[in-house]
Amino acid sequence: MSSNVASRLAAPVKLAPFSKDQDGQRVLNVVIETVRGGRNKLAYDEELGIFRLKKVLPEGMSFPYDFGFVPGTRGGDGDPLDALVLMDAPGATGCLVTCRLLGVIRGTQKEAGKARRERNDRLIAVAMPSLVHSDLRRIDDLNAELLRQVERFFVNYHAEQGQTFRAEGHQGPREAWRLVDDGARAWGRPDAPRKAS
Repeated sequence: MSSNVASRLAAPVKLAPFSKDQDGQRVLNVVIETVRGGRNKLAYDEELGIFRLKKVLPEGMSFPYDFGFVPGTRGGDGDPLDALVLMDAPGATGCLVTCRLLGVIRGTQKEAGKARRERNDRLIAVAMPSLVHSDLRRIDDLNAELLRQVERFFVNYHAEQGQTFRAEGHQGPREAWRLVDDGARAWGRPDAPRKAS
């Protein structure tokens, strides 16, 4: 194994944020941190190069789908972009999942005691090998009640941390890909598409 590949495996945040499928279509790469149904919120610690337990959700609260990050990106909160991945069964922490990007829940969060809100959008994607969700192409293909419940989960999740999260609507794959491209540029990836002038 080359040292370049080994260093990316040891630091999944350095993996490419997207790749191409067999038809040449762009697909999103997501590294799973917390699995569907889990109460343990795991997060990749860049400094230590390992996944660590960040917090435990209260009884009765768990992640509705697998949750992770898009490697090689940086979002408005300074972390890699967040992604919720619809899969047929829970994945595994550290697993790289190739996804079809459905869209994004636009959101802002505010820390207790701080005046300023910051962006904290949540990408919504489907694992490419999914059978159950294979028909989904856009975020509007999701059941409206399911989407409302996912937004509510993030509101409650942040409230547990003493933060406020405000869902500010959702947008389809085109806008979501713009966020990924912006995040790749913010990370400093040389292969990120250039912003149109």
